[in-house]
Amino acid sequence: MSTTHSLPAGSPPASTGRVLLIGASRGLGLALAREWAQDGRQVVATVRGSGRTPLHDLADSRAGQIEIETVDITEPAQIAALHDRLADRMFDLLFVNAGVTNQPEGTVAETSTDEFVRVMVTNALSPLRVVEALQDRVEPDGTIAVMSSGQGSVANNERGGHEVYRGSKAALNTFMRSYAARHDGERRSLVLMAPGWVQTDMGGAGAHLTIDESIPNVVKTLDALRESPGLHYVDYLGRTVAW
Repeated sequence: MSTTHSLPAGSPPASTGRVLLIGASRGLGLALAREWAQDGRQVVATVRGSGRTPLHDLADSRAGQIEIETVDITEPAQIAALHDRLADRMFDLLFVNAGVTNQPEGTVAETSTDEFVRVMVTNALSPLRVVEALQDRVEPDGTIAVMSSGQGSVANNERGGHEVYRGSKAALNTFMRSYAARHDGERRSLVLMAPGWVQTDMGGAGAHLTIDESIPNVVKTLDALRESPGLHYVDYLGRTVAW
């Protein structure tokens, strides 16, 4: 199982022409859908509810390139229904972006049980349910990726803060590592993506990176890892993140 590969030197980006993007109504997910559509790729992107979102506006402007599906990843029955609707489709890339944050102040012990469960179920449990349910929709040499965070690194946690969010991303990383161990020897690339601290509603206006600084590089990194089997925990520039 690979966990420390660097991007292949001088390798051309591999094609990921068909993308299944889970969680694209706004923020980083919306930016990913836009980037892939601009690259000429076919994108099936999901929203959580029935209301109109910026993704719908994007789909209208990229007719034929972006299809919208609905799924709440915290509801297993909805994940199963999505799988059934995609039963005759195959994708080069499955990217699970959906996630939530919570208030940065306060220790984990001060967090209510309901809030702890909300963050952990959304950020750690549900993405793995999606991966397990939809893995058969991904080409054998394709890519399965989830949106992690640099804050999921245990080794790099030297300041504390954002404790429940950090814990949820560390749990996500561990669960994906278990998934990779169970699928050792397969040709798929498995990616834990740390996009950097980005200026979105979730990241806040004080974040270090703009969407335009992060997302195009996220896409390039995923492309470069396409033919590198095993698990990779990397940032938006393709640098390995310490576990």
